[in-house]
Amino acid sequence: MEAKVDHKRKYLNAKERLFSDENICAENRNLFKRFFTYQERKLKRINRLQNLDPSTYKTLYQYVNRFKNTNKWFNNKPWKSLTKKDIEKVYNDLEDGIIVKSNGEMYKDRDGYYDKVFKSKPFDMAGVGKYAREVIEYCTNIAPHVRFASDEEFQKIVNITSNPLQKLLLWLSFDIGENVDSLLQLKKNDFYREINQFTKDPEYRVNLRNEILKRSRKARAEITIYSETVKLLDLILEDLKPNDYIFNFGYRSAKKFLDRLVKKVNAKCLPNGELITWKDFRSGMACSLLRKGWVTDEVNARLGHRPSSKEIDKYVDFLALDRHRPKQKVQQYEMSQLNDELQKYKEDAKLQAKRREEEKNKANEQMIQMVELLTESLITNSPKMDQDTLKRNEPIFNKLIDLKRHLMHNNT
Repeated sequence: MEAKVDHKRKYLNAKERLFSDENICAENRNLFKRFFTYQERKLKRINRLQNLDPSTYKTLYQYVNRFKNTNKWFNNKPWKSLTKKDIEKVYNDLEDGIIVKSNGEMYKDRDGYYDKVFKSKPFDMAGVGKYAREVIEYCTNIAPHVRFASDEEFQKIVNITSNPLQKLLLWLSFDIGENVDSLLQLKKNDFYREINQFTKDPEYRVNLRNEILKRSRKARAEITIYSETVKLLDLILEDLKPNDYIFNFGYRSAKKFLDRLVKKVNAKCLPNGELITWKDFRSGMACSLLRKGWVTDEVNARLGHRPSSKEIDKYVDFLALDRHRPKQKVQQYEMSQLNDELQKYKEDAKLQAKRREEEKNKANEQMIQMVELLTESLITNSPKMDQDTLKRNEPIFNKLIDLKRHLMHNNT
């Protein structure tokens, strides 16, 4: 079984290597020490923790890599000596693709560097934060990037794996929509099977504990949506003990098998065609639910976002959901008009049917009167007839009686 990530040890080891790296000038190493002392205390206090938890260690670990890269971009110059011109050059080089990763790609998480390092506490501690905020004044106007796995692409991936655990992780990612790191830390006792009171179908309540989530996410319980998730959970949970992990592998193995499946079916994101990664199932779930009529507050809640979060708005804009509403209003108006016309037609048809019924009843009454006259004539003349004539007229007399009964029945 692949070992679970020890975020505390990972962070502490990385921090120690950063502090002891003699390729980094002493001034910056001292600045980093001051920052981490401050940030560790801050994270404990704002989250009401006595000791740092895995989520806070993951947050802190991100700063280690950002500091190493930022120090390299400024050529190991002490941050307290940076000028506005220095910061402007690095910023422009990042945006223009001059500063890139070792594989030649641009840094996609540039905003993370700008918001967490350049315009935040690290540069403020160095006394140059004001320069960064003056230089990087346009970032908030950059259109947010949209990428997600569609329902169809997800089905292509999940349909070619026969491994139940792999299949379950895929369905949980697209159903519950949490990060794969968090899903890999779920245990049997995080799942509670129940019957939906409305549909009467089985479902699972999934407990997303605070300690396995990113710090920005809310601890919550989510209900499974898809029957495939329920069937796989029924199969896999049966032989586990309450405190057992659901998955016997970690992120490295999860990434490896997903990359293999994605390449096999050439599964790509919308709208720009990037190869699908685990995080694209989370945004894919959000888009799928939006298309199925969920409102943004409902989707935000399922994603674990705060009600005020605007993250989902970029997907609403891309899907043009708000643009469909005016068209829906036109359709609703047209449907209302058609419904009014239909009601009028029904009332006219009902009135015509009533008139036809009245005319029919009137004709029946006239026929009854005629039958009565004929019957009366036969009865009046019967004494004058001989026995043979009476016998011959008897069938006519009986038919007249039957006809009268039939006409009177129709009138009722």
